[in-house]
Amino acid sequence: LFAGAGGLSDGFISAGFTPIAHIEMNEYASLTLKTRTCYYYLKEHKRLNMYYRYLRGEISQEKLYNSVPNELLSTVMNEEISDKSIENIFNNIDNIIREKQINKIDVIIGGPPCQAYSLVGRSRDENNMEDDPRNYLYKQYMKFLNKYQPDMFVFENVPGILTAKGGKTFKNIIAFIKRVGYEVEARPLNASDFGVLQNRRRIIIIGWRKGSGLRYPDFQPIKINAIVNDILRDLSPLNPGEEINEYVEPINKYLRWSGIRKKNDILTHHMCRNHNERDREIYRIAINAWNDGHRRLKYTDLPEELCTHKNRNVFLDRYKVVAGDIQCSHTMVAHISKDGHYFIHPDVTQCRSLSVREAARIQSFPDNYFFEGPRAAKFVQIGNAVPPLMAKGLARGIRDILMGF
Repeated sequence: LFAGAGGLSDGFISAGFTPIAHIEMNEYASLTLKTRTCYYYLKEHKRLNMYYRYLRGEISQEKLYNSVPNELLSTVMNEEISDKSIENIFNNIDNIIREKQINKIDVIIGGPPCQAYSLVGRSRDENNMEDDPRNYLYKQYMKFLNKYQPDMFVFENVPGILTAKGGKTFKNIIAFIKRVGYEVEARPLNASDFGVLQNRRRIIIIGWRKGSGLRYPDFQPIKINAIVNDILRDLSPLNPGEEINEYVEPINKYLRWSGIRKKNDILTHHMCRNHNERDREIYRIAINAWNDGHRRLKYTDLPEELCTHKNRNVFLDRYKVVAGDIQCSHTMVAHISKDGHYFIHPDVTQCRSLSVREAARIQSFPDNYFFEGPRAAKFVQIGNAVPPLMAKGLARGIRDILMGF
């Protein structure tokens, strides 16, 4: 549910789960899910060359989609989950279950859009997001639990969900979950504990059917000997506005361990936006400050001629370098689609913001993951995603609980 570009789903597939359906309202994200569905089908049928031809631009999207059964692509539903659409969605899922002769649903996964729960979103909204309809999408999630009665479920969201509406939203979510027959626990988890080179804190709510004897899995933090530069340095240097899909170094230990880069990968999306000279000069100052003693640039530290914002009291860290020489970058967010100021590449000789592929790697997406849509849409999909490597860790824990290990 609320599948986005499929980061959470991809982690579960990697851990051995089989998806029944994806529901996602964004058109570009839905196309990304369809393309990823093609990848898995063609991989299973030893026809991956067709997928690679698409990545190289040798065949059209239509030809790629025609290479897999249409009923498989129709399991990706480009729908907004609402009171008006839910019965139709249920009917479509029921048809899939019937045609595939599926006896029961093991797990439902997903996280309703988090802007209404986000602390940043609330700080920017004059009504503190109180009237945002996304506050209530959890009720739609509960309808799926009530109808399909999975053994377990995963509900992922931002830490701000705990304090939305003074804590009332979170209490209501827990009450709804218990009402439909589930025991539940919520824990704050960090993607960095799952091997992702990113400091990304999320609330992971996991529930299980009352009386089932199941429980919240115990996740042991993974120790990784790697730094953020390990996912950047094998990609070709870029000037602003360039796209060069070439590897310049062999696969390193972290890329191999994480599965981000594989032997026969076709690199895509290594493209970055253009920048004006003023922004590049600010980037240069920010990068040098970080590289000289890990100092973070404050907007008020800039020379007056480089300052264009009148407000000097908030968002003083609006220019931020992705720290290449430590283990975790700061949190990747969808705002990277608006500008690159908060995600500056650490190499001062390039003096640019991250490319789409670099952002995807910070989120632990493998290089064979293709995002559909224009560049801004790709950035939004990446910034909103659950890191697949984190999702894989969650999925393995749930799989072991379900299988009684």
